[in-house]
Amino acid sequence: MFVAYDVSLELIAELRVVMPANKRRDRNLADQIGRAATSVALNLAEGSCRTAGDRRRMYEIAHGFAAEVRAAIAVGIAWGWIDEPAALLATLDRLMGLLWRLTRSRC
Repeated sequence: MFVAYDVSLELIAELRVVMPANKRRDRNLADQIGRAATSVALNLAEGSCRTAGDRRRMYEIAHGFAAEVRAAIAVGIAWGWIDEPAALLATLDRLMGLLWRLTRSRC
């Protein structure tokens, strides 16, 4: 589809590594991570079929959900439930950079 969408799917694949540890400690947090990451991909897909302002709004929503994933991972790290997943955080940073650019462009 496009790069940000592809990176959102990479993020989901990388989240599969940390999800079991989060789920053992806090099922609600793991569920929240899964729903937020899924929403990133779905909003990107939907936004790619919209025009101008609608497109930007969908990308802004995706950006918000990506920030939610970042916060939930930080919570898991802070609680000591997971070790800092460097590769996952790098993918998340890349995705958030792409989303930032999409929300600032003039569609």
